Amino acid sequence: MAHYPGSENERRIEPGALRACVEAIFRACGMGRDDAALLAGALVAADQRGIHSHGTLRVPDYVEKLTVGGVDPRGRPRIVREQGAALVVDGGNAMGQIAAAFAMTAAIERARHNAVAVAAVRGSNHCGAMDHWAMMALPHDMIGIAMTNALPTMAPWGGLDKIVGMNPLAVAIPAQAEPPIVLDIAFGATAHGKIRVYHQKGHPIPEGWAFDAEGRPTTDAAAALAGLIQPIGGHKGIGLAVVTGILSTFLAGASYGTELGDMVSGPKAGHDGHLFMAIDVAAFQPVDAFKRRVDAVSRQIQDGRRRGGVDRLCPPGLLEAEFERRYAVEGIPLNDETLAGIRAAGRRLGVDGTLLP
Repeated sequence: MAHYPGSENERRIEPGALRACVEAIFRACGMGRDDAALLAGALVAADQRGIHSHGTLRVPDYVEKLTVGGVDPRGRPRIVREQGAALVVDGGNAMGQIAAAFAMTAAIERARHNAVAVAAVRGSNHCGAMDHWAMMALPHDMIGIAMTNALPTMAPWGGLDKIVGMNPLAVAIPAQAEPPIVLDIAFGATAHGKIRVYHQKGHPIPEGWAFDAEGRPTTDAAAALAGLIQPIGGHKGIGLAVVTGILSTFLAGASYGTELGDMVSGPKAGHDGHLFMAIDVAAFQPVDAFKRRVDAVSRQIQDGRRRGGVDRLCPPGLLEAEFERRYAVEGIPLNDETLAGIRAAGRRLGVDGTLLP
């Protein structure tokens, strides 16, 4: 569920204008038109769903990687192994979004004939918000599952060594009248990018999100960035993160944990791994009946009794769907720091700053 502090220095940006500006920046990095549009679209889609930690906040980091050799702006994903409904994709050191779109598309195509298909990806990089890729399955009346490894930001429960990534998992389930059920979670108490947003805005982070470098709980965003993110559910969150990391990397032969590059050390390739799955609902149940049952679950959650002080109950993905509709009309709220980062990246590449109001 997206949750960020409010800010007095936010501006509303029309989604189309934001996409055009970010696309122009990525084209100036050497990406082809289609790839630049895909990457820009994925980042803006995250912002429009309220997931600002994986939105256009990332533009300066991506530009750094694309322009100093860490990522190949012309990298092409390709299938390197295929057996039945199982695929291994080499991302060609392209941006992770390019590899993710290629792999999920391939999984969806094969699920039409095999009921279920799985694509494991290696040789990739940061691929943004995972819900975007899981949701690709929804128009095909399929369930989408997407997961990825991540840089280590957590320690084993009780430890101090930063060796476990939060390794996000997303599941998208089609519905009929209600918004689809879309779960997108990492197994840390929060995303590293969310702490960056709080730090940008000068806000303390909520309790229970992070430890400082000595393993003490902290609400200081700067100390959290230098320390450890707390796992969800203690040892259970660490266990889920380890399993998701193994599935995301070992099946494809990708890098795991401390073997990874990052989005800051520009010249170093990420070597990220991802896993994508498509499940064709029609192979198991009549689609309309399945989607009606998903609607019923969604309404049951929303209509349930609430504890005192709770305004509403939301199934996974409802708030993000509401943000998406609302921001399409009102514009996407972006803080001045994010906008300044985008403009600075554009100036560095000679992109017309007037593309962004």
